[in-house]
Amino acid sequence: MLLALFTTFFKIGLFTIGGGYAMIPLIEREVVERKGWISKEEFLNLMAIAQSAPGVFAVNISIFIGYRMRKTVGSIFCATGTVLPSIIIILAIAMFAGNYRENPVVENVFKGIRPAVIALILTPTIRLASGAGFDHWTWLAALVVAMLIWRVGISPIWIIFVTIVCAVLFYIIKFRRE
Repeated sequence: MLLALFTTFFKIGLFTIGGGYAMIPLIEREVVERKGWISKEEFLNLMAIAQSAPGVFAVNISIFIGYRMRKTVGSIFCATGTVLPSIIIILAIAMFAGNYRENPVVENVFKGIRPAVIALILTPTIRLASGAGFDHWTWLAALVVAMLIWRVGISPIWIIFVTIVCAVLFYIIKFRRE
């Protein structure tokens, strides 16, 4: 099982371009659909926890899945499998690709990859949000928050803080009425 955890996350780390959020569909397909290690609901919960925890999302979710499967040792194997491909690739780039940094072909390749990375992040986000029971109001709130971050430049930290305060106040008021 430990070898399966390591190789699964090594493969995910090796073939994912675009960072932790681009890994979501690959992790879900491998861990939920193909291997059946956790349920879709557990995956959504682990995603929420991984996003809330400090650190890199991909490493966080791999640690939580590893812990769910084989406790601390599983976490270590999953985290190592997740980060090792990036370390190897970064070392290779640092050693060999420094001379190609300003090559127009290389720049155009990276510009061409950007839309694919956006699709890799957006597609599972929409699918997971739909599976989490988002209604029209939730979608509207998500759109407003995205615009506040993107267009107005408000820090996501402030939005999270205000959301927590509003949620606490909402439930205090709701429970006092009951």
